[in-house]
Amino acid sequence: MTTIAIIAGTYQPDRCGTAHYTAYLRQALAEQGVNSIVLTTQAAAIAIDDPNVKGVVTDWGLSQILSLVRAVKSTAADLLHIQHAAGTYRFQRPIFLLPLLLRVFGYRKPIVTTVHEYGWWEWQPRGIPPQFLEWLKMWGQQRGWWDREDGFLLTGSDAMITTNAEAESVILKRMPNYTDRLHRIAIAANITVVPIDRQQERQQLRQQFGWLPGSFVVVFFGFLHPVKGIEYLLSAFRQVVTQQPQARLLLLGGVESLALQGEAAKSYWDRLQLLVKELHLSDRVSMTGYVSGETASHYLSGADLGVLPFNHGVTLKSGSLLALMAHGLPVIATRSTPPDPDLLAENLLELIPTRNVAALTEALLKLILDKSRCDRLSATASKLSDRFTWSAIAKAHTDIYQQLLATKKQN
Repeated sequence: MTTIAIIAGTYQPDRCGTAHYTAYLRQALAEQGVNSIVLTTQAAAIAIDDPNVKGVVTDWGLSQILSLVRAVKSTAADLLHIQHAAGTYRFQRPIFLLPLLLRVFGYRKPIVTTVHEYGWWEWQPRGIPPQFLEWLKMWGQQRGWWDREDGFLLTGSDAMITTNAEAESVILKRMPNYTDRLHRIAIAANITVVPIDRQQERQQLRQQFGWLPGSFVVVFFGFLHPVKGIEYLLSAFRQVVTQQPQARLLLLGGVESLALQGEAAKSYWDRLQLLVKELHLSDRVSMTGYVSGETASHYLSGADLGVLPFNHGVTLKSGSLLALMAHGLPVIATRSTPPDPDLLAENLLELIPTRNVAALTEALLKLILDKSRCDRLSATASKLSDRFTWSAIAKAHTDIYQQLLATKKQN
């Protein structure tokens, strides 16, 4: 039986989308005969209380990198899989050195890296002239020694996995000689669809929040955060209810996350509640806070329309989007720049510009009034979401693992 070691910047699935993805991936891999252990920070390991989640570093600073090397080498795992999103490592850069250091210290097992984000963030250290730094980044990248964004993380891996077309495109442009190492495996919904009678759930949802049986429920799903466009949504919804008083809005998700913690999280939650009150929406908007995946699925099954007004646009790497579509909801979403090619199919989404209250108001009113349009969007979205299952994702990963292990064995 294959065993893999996974490095995760944090492993708190209830607070981090990347960790949530990793948890689902581990479960799906286990069902296909691949065991896994997670190497993460000591704080994350204590919080999760799982014997297969091991705290091996205090943080991701340079002083911890050799401890991480030793921890990787000490495992009996057949290969190493690094899950990388810059924010999960607190934007600390030493992880970029890991593949190089592992090889220097004699580690010969395959290394796989999944990049969940790419093409938007780079190291800009103080004290180094910008022109020299730019020359150095490009000099090494052109020779395939490192890449300008992630150092040795990708060039030192035997396989690279992206979860979205945008990252894939940038990697191929920067490192065309690494095409044979690059794989794209889209994510799946970040909650499981609970089988339930939808009509019954519609009634229960409206009863629970004190809404009339005929209410039209719009739902936002995901962590609440300033970049999610929620303020624009509330402003648009204020205009919607003046014309469609039966409309209700459910903000489904917690505010405490890796990206927004402690006092900052509480402050943002209070700010949203105050905005709801100032817009005179208290009887029309409900904020759930963090709920279990099962409860979230029940709520989504009882809603009429999903909306994701992210400030930077929505792409297929959004687990929230896939969850809405998996529950058969028509979805209004903001268009990313450049647009995600996987989301441009006809009758898939109602795409609107980012940070645009007027466009969001118009889209909401349009779909509240147009049931046939909602039905078309729902059918197309459900069909697309059927392509993205955790079993298929695990199978794609297993194929990569087995290919690498076979190649190593031959060598």
